[in-house]
Amino acid sequence: MSVPVPDKIVGPTLDLQDEILSHPLLGGAMPPEAVRHLERAALSYHLSDIAETHLAEADAIAPDHPAVLIAFYRFYFYKGRLLEALVVARTCIGKALRENMLGESWRLVHAEDARFGEWDALLPRFFMFSLKGYAYLNLRLGNYIEGRAAAEKLLELDPRDRIGAGVLLDVLDRMEDADD
Repeated sequence: MSVPVPDKIVGPTLDLQDEILSHPLLGGAMPPEAVRHLERAALSYHLSDIAETHLAEADAIAPDHPAVLIAFYRFYFYKGRLLEALVVARTCIGKALRENMLGESWRLVHAEDARFGEWDALLPRFFMFSLKGYAYLNLRLGNYIEGRAAAEKLLELDPRDRIGAGVLLDVLDRMEDADD
């Protein structure tokens, strides 16, 4: 299943989204009415109130579905509503922790807890991309300690840095160097 999104927010993670959303452990197919609401939200992206209403309707029909979570995340992120995007990122992390059976806290996850190094392991990848979004948003919001901790956890889980946490840490290090 592919949920249309405005051209503005189509990006390199769209393929990942399609793979994740079709995975049966992450909800598989959505009810058609929820899909229609996501499509309407995408088409009315420029009308924030209407788009957000459609997102809420999709959520009411398919609560906790990754397509709805990703749509909310992207909507809030690209509208510059970063605190709300951060709430969604936390929700995604919680879902990813449950689906991967990783416990209650991302801080307690270790590299051997899941197949983090295997690119085709969708559930662990969903966790890592959710944690990356969380790290990025915390950094953007000035929560540098929390953002650094999340990015460092990503590097622990993904030492080859295929997710790109190193870039976040590099930016943070440069900011700290500039302060010195």
